[in-house]
Amino acid sequence: MRLRVHVEGRTEEAFVNGLLAPYLGHHGFTSADARIMGGARQRGKRGGVRSWESFRNELTRQLKNDRHLLHTSMVDFYGMPAAWPGRMRADQLPHRDKGKHVAERVLADLREIRPGEQRFVPFVTMHEFEALLFSDCQAFARALELPSLAGSLLAIRNQFESPEHINDAPETAPSKRILALHPAYAKVAQGMTAARTVTLSTMTKQCPHFAGWLRRLEGLVRDP
Repeated sequence: MRLRVHVEGRTEEAFVNGLLAPYLGHHGFTSADARIMGGARQRGKRGGVRSWESFRNELTRQLKNDRHLLHTSMVDFYGMPAAWPGRMRADQLPHRDKGKHVAERVLADLREIRPGEQRFVPFVTMHEFEALLFSDCQAFARALELPSLAGSLLAIRNQFESPEHINDAPETAPSKRILALHPAYAKVAQGMTAARTVTLSTMTKQCPHFAGWLRRLEGLVRDP
């Protein structure tokens, strides 16, 4: 059971390869790796959610080239182009249904080209990777080596139903809130340190949408 996780940037790539892959290995996958959307030769220009047409073409090629590789995605609803299947309609739905609706429409669109395709499990995060780090604000502050920030981080967290609700305006996205408190925040390096300190276990307890994705992936091993 091999898995490729399609992500939009280096932060998510580091998170998948450094933390999620070992976790999935313990749950039965023989390998798991992240791939930033876009051609390998253009790695320096990659980042952000690409157009659905571009990603669908890329994904379709990979599905054809390796018929034993499973695929999933970790892309933000926050920065997703409006032309992605279901994206505009999802704006009218309750928070708990937004990512699920887009994932369902994405899979339906892919199956118009590849009927019955079962090897792609789309996942749409709500806002940003950094939202997961608010699952344990004290641990997050320790990871930043700024324990005095714990109270300010917790004040942000407590404004929302869950870390996944921390909102998506350009000025108030999770990473922008962190940068407002700590302008030297380094997304890749400090984000990974924080993720390890917060732990996946805590993230899954605090972030039900994220936890549901991991359960679906684990289910691929239990019920292939």
